[in-house]
Amino acid sequence: MATRRKRKVAGGADPALAELEQQLGHTFARRELLELALTHRSHTYEARHGVPAVIVPMHPDQPRQRNPPGTDNEQLEFLGDAVLGFVVTEALFREFPDCSEGELTRLRSNLVSRTRLAALGKQLGLGELLRLGRSAEQNGGREKRTMLANVTEALLAALYIDVRDAGGDALATMQGIADKFLVQPELAAMRRALAEDSGRGAMRDHKTLLQERVQATGAGRLRYVDIDMSGPPHERVFTVEVRLEPIDAADETAPRVLGHAEGGSKKEAQQRAAELALASWNA
Repeated sequence: MATRRKRKVAGGADPALAELEQQLGHTFARRELLELALTHRSHTYEARHGVPAVIVPMHPDQPRQRNPPGTDNEQLEFLGDAVLGFVVTEALFREFPDCSEGELTRLRSNLVSRTRLAALGKQLGLGELLRLGRSAEQNGGREKRTMLANVTEALLAALYIDVRDAGGDALATMQGIADKFLVQPELAAMRRALAEDSGRGAMRDHKTLLQERVQATGAGRLRYVDIDMSGPPHERVFTVEVRLEPIDAADETAPRVLGHAEGGSKKEAQQRAAELALASWNA
């Protein structure tokens, strides 16, 4: 786990939040919005109900940890997802006017994926700033990809609202953020992807690419196997292994493990396992 930044100092502002604002290029007029964006549901739930005596397994009434709307960052996540999707779509429409709808959709999918948003959250240091309950803290919440992606969306929604309520151009602000942190860093790579094989291979998901690679080589048959599930009910972590099995059922050759990975869902874990398999492919 990364070393957590020093939080609020006596008689002064929070230096970690000030650093975050500097990265965003915006000082919040409503600091409570920023604090809310960084508040995970586990923090609010435990503040209201107390920390469970046994963290895992969770109490049967606790798995979903639902709080009154506006007391954690879930509603902000919802807004952030929608606003971010729009401004990224607009940026791609502007940058790639000759692309088809399908190509633009694949480009957008890559830019706003949970993996990319989690990487942005890590870049901004959001894992260290998250307000977590003890249960989420003990289960490694500050490093979880899903949690980092969610808090990133919540932060962007809080930024949008703060600028809007202050009478600023909230949409233009979000367009600038998306351009700076998501679109421009990937622009050269996206153009290369479109130039190579019309971008079809470079923009397809990893499971599809791996399947095509296996079929092209006749190396065997792919199979994704669930090998583990951990974490409390509200923050499951799935571990999936991708194996290459013989095509002939009579072939007793042992399956070859191409990769294994974790994810907040089985689908995410499968995609990450396929990505690792592609990276180490030597068939």
